[in-house]
Amino acid sequence: MQRYKVKGKRWMGLKIKNGKGLIYALVAVFACLLLTCNFSLAATTEAKHYSELQLPPLPEIKIPKYERFVLQNGLVVYLMEDHELPLVNGTAFVRTGNRLEPMEKVGLAGFTGAVMRTGGTKQHSADELNEMLEQRAASVEAGIGEGSGSASFDALSEDLETVFGLFAEVLRSPVFAQEKLDLAKTQAKGGIARRNDDPDDIASREFKKLIYGKDSPYSRTIEYATVDNVEREDLINFYQQYFHPNNMILGIVGDFDSKKMRSLIQAKFGDWNRNPGIAKPKLPSVSAANTGGVFFVNQPQLTQSSVLIGHLGGRFDSPDYAALDVLNGVLNGFGGRLFNELRSRQGLAYSVYGQWSPRYDYPGMFIAGGQTRSDATVQFVKALQAEIKRIQTQRVPAKELAFAKESTLNSFVFNFQDPSQTLSRLMRYEYYGYPADFLFRYQKAVAATTAADVQRVAREYLKPDKIVTLVVGNQAAIQPPLTQLATKVIPIDVTIPGSKPRVKN
Repeated sequence: MQRYKVKGKRWMGLKIKNGKGLIYALVAVFACLLLTCNFSLAATTEAKHYSELQLPPLPEIKIPKYERFVLQNGLVVYLMEDHELPLVNGTAFVRTGNRLEPMEKVGLAGFTGAVMRTGGTKQHSADELNEMLEQRAASVEAGIGEGSGSASFDALSEDLETVFGLFAEVLRSPVFAQEKLDLAKTQAKGGIARRNDDPDDIASREFKKLIYGKDSPYSRTIEYATVDNVEREDLINFYQQYFHPNNMILGIVGDFDSKKMRSLIQAKFGDWNRNPGIAKPKLPSVSAANTGGVFFVNQPQLTQSSVLIGHLGGRFDSPDYAALDVLNGVLNGFGGRLFNELRSRQGLAYSVYGQWSPRYDYPGMFIAGGQTRSDATVQFVKALQAEIKRIQTQRVPAKELAFAKESTLNSFVFNFQDPSQTLSRLMRYEYYGYPADFLFRYQKAVAATTAADVQRVAREYLKPDKIVTLVVGNQAAIQPPLTQLATKVIPIDVTIPGSKPRVKN
């Protein structure tokens, strides 16, 4: 009995102790609620509009220390050490691109880049290559886009020598296995079959054709016939034409010792013979295929319209590029005119944008557009046109100009968050023949841009009388009709050549 009494006393003691703890806890919670309410009231009374916030100045863009040298065979190399993490990554740019492939074999460059990696090398089969990389949580990739080819690797520092060796194999001795080419062609045909599933994809593809011409290398599309025309020998020939050390730029960034890295590069690439006969590719000529007109792709299943308007544009090396980028800031984004006017005030758009979109070595486009209700399509197009004319005729107010310049400079800084981004930018400038300090010139030019500059470039570069308009939507639901925009609306047939017609039930 005595034993149970003791337990009972202990139990009562615990209850009393826990009771006190509960009281303390309740008091603490009540105090927190009072503090929270006070802070909430303070926050409510002191809340400011975003435009009134005082933000610290942007950090200065600093280029990390790097080395640039050239091997005797002509391979240009950039090295940038970064010891923050035990990782190394590298990229090689190759002077090639799908704009250089024959028209009857569109897709050839893409297949060459893909099968370089998937097809294995003379030293390792595709499965062996994959297994060696997977064991090390590493990667080696390759591809060819519009204006360049590339190969890249990512590895832990401790695996650098092995992974870099595999990377060199992919660049120097791909075998282009037939079965991997067959697989790539099958996948490409699957993409062709699905290319009309997304109205925005249709609009983007067809708009390029309207600007550059359907046969231009900057707008032509891969088709069943062009896929069938590509053979393994074509891949080998395309590779041999462009993949040479004196036609490449290699950049490596990460946790390595530069002296050892130089030796590794020399060991893996130093004995690769240069091609003395290689020349800089002659780029395709560019001219405007259309200088006006309203075009339409009928998609009866749609409940909204995808709209694009615009015309041929310019290049990054234009002396007015910075002012044109500030003009983009006036038009675009959550604080931009198009969002505020067409989406917020008029309620015409689900999404809306407009920008001068240049390219490095050929004219880009001025393009504006978005998605809108079918019954608001005509009004949406007219509202876009009105904003283009307004920026030409009315000088941008000082507050709006300051916001656009800050937005432009803010977004630019994010391109240099880590050394790999910076190194990639330096390599790209050299690839396209731009000065290494191009980014600093651009920054200074943006900061110096005035309202008069924005109005001047808007008048000089935007051509309302030459705007091409494309609508992808439901013809029956677009009321008022597109004939309110032009007396003649030109239909575009997006039927896929060589596809089997669908059987109607």
